[in-house]
Amino acid sequence: MIVVHATFPIDPSRREEALDLARDVVAASTEEPGVVDYRAAVDVEDENVLRFVERYEDAAAVEVHEESEHFRAFAASLPDVLAGEPEATRFAVDSATDVEF
Repeated sequence: MIVVHATFPIDPSRREEALDLARDVVAASTEEPGVVDYRAAVDVEDENVLRFVERYEDAAAVEVHEESEHFRAFAASLPDVLAGEPEATRFAVDSATDVEF
């Protein structure tokens, strides 16, 4: 499994536009084959930071996602709404287990 965690600092004056972009890319991405989970959330400490957590079956699914029309549209629109440099980390995960609370 591949996990990607990305953080996007958003320009406060473009926040609603950024949220719309996030909603669109999440909706389309969750329909892709090989996507296990794809979520975006607003940071609880800073409402102008979006965090994405993406889980894919394998590296091939990541490649398909990154080449998709909706992801390319999202990536092309990002510079217009950012307030700083985005950060992303990709993890190769050998195993995962559910945690009980």
